[in-house]
Amino acid sequence: MTIHFITLELIFTAIWLLVRIIVWIKNRKIDFGREAMLLLMYINLAVIIRFVFFPRETVNGQIQPLVFDPATAFPFRLNLIPLVNLFRFDTPRDMIWNLVGNTAMFIPTGIILPILYKRLNSFWKVTAAGALISLSIEILQLPFASRASDIDDVILNTCGVMIGYGIYALFKRIFRAKRAA
Repeated sequence: MTIHFITLELIFTAIWLLVRIIVWIKNRKIDFGREAMLLLMYINLAVIIRFVFFPRETVNGQIQPLVFDPATAFPFRLNLIPLVNLFRFDTPRDMIWNLVGNTAMFIPTGIILPILYKRLNSFWKVTAAGALISLSIEILQLPFASRASDIDDVILNTCGVMIGYGIYALFKRIFRAKRAA
């Protein structure tokens, strides 16, 4: 079975919109500020889907499809030992892309989660939520032979969430200081 990027994004978008419409109908109102933050989270998740499920390289400008083949799904490509593959890349550019990319794409998650969810009101809660999101993604990658699930990705993604929360906390502190002045 071949899964094209645009197909997966359209399914993700349809589910997203359906959930938002149900919430609007149930609440009988729309909080546009919250919807703007949810839209930013949607965009963040769409970018994450693009880069964690589909090859980074394009062919003739086209994103290559994700292929599911039950015959090649097992054994899973899985690394549970931290830091083993962190620096094993063909070129320094690929290594930097992995380190920076896996960290940077989760920075918005660390900023948006505490804004959206009042219960995620501490560094550790946001870090745990981000780690769970990352772990879920790694589990979803397991059956695809072209993808590998790696604890290093969870570590780097979680570091991105932590950086994002740090940015959020810094701006929150700055705005509180300005209001108090």
